[in-house]
Amino acid sequence: MKRIALLVLFSSLLVSCAPVTSSPTSIVNVSVSSATQPFLDELFTCADASSATLNLTSASPDLTLRLALPDEWAGLSFQVAAEDILIVVSVNSPIPALTRDQARTIFAGQGDPSVQVWSYASAEETRGAFESALMDGRSVTSFARLAVSPSHMLEALTSDPNAIGILPRSWMNDQLRELHVAATVPVLALTPTEPEGAIRELIACMQQ
Repeated sequence: MKRIALLVLFSSLLVSCAPVTSSPTSIVNVSVSSATQPFLDELFTCADASSATLNLTSASPDLTLRLALPDEWAGLSFQVAAEDILIVVSVNSPIPALTRDQARTIFAGQGDPSVQVWSYASAEETRGAFESALMDGRSVTSFARLAVSPSHMLEALTSDPNAIGILPRSWMNDQLRELHVAATVPVLALTPTEPEGAIRELIACMQQ
C-alpha cells in the first residue's frame, strides 16, 4: 500500500509540474491603404479576440484593406464594410449643399473660380471611386490641388473656407461639413490565396 501511495504521489507531482501550453500566435502581415486607416482599430480588436498578431507592412502582405479592387488584382476579395465618399468643406465655408450636377461642374473646373478644388493623385483609390461614380470616368480638373492622403485633405479643408474636397466618411470630424455623397464603395479585405486560420478569423470578425 505504501508503494502504491508513493506512485500516486509521484504521478501527481509530474502532472502539476508539466508546462502549461497555450494556443500558438499567428503573425499576419497586413497592409492598409491611407483611405482605410480608420478601420485599423476594428482589425486590431479582431486580432485581440483571436490568436493573431498584426504586423503592418507593405511587403508581401497576407491581408490588405482598401477601397474597391485594384487594377488587375489576381487574388481574392471579401467585403468587410462599406464606405461613403463625400464632398466636404469646412464648417466655416459659405458653399451650400450641392446637387450631383453642381458637384460635377465644380470638380470639372467650371464652377465659381473662388472655390479651390482639392483632389488626390490619379492612382489614389478615393479619387478613382469618385471619378467613376460622379465624373462618369472623367478626370477632376487639372487645376485641383493634390492632397497626399486623407489626413492631408482634412488639414487643407479645415484651414481654407473656400476649399472643397473629397473624403471617406470615416475620416470626417466636427470641423467639416458634408455637401454631397458622391459614392458608396465596398471596403475590401484582399488575400493572395484562400484565407485560412487566423486570416480567415480576422475577415469573419470584420464582417460581423
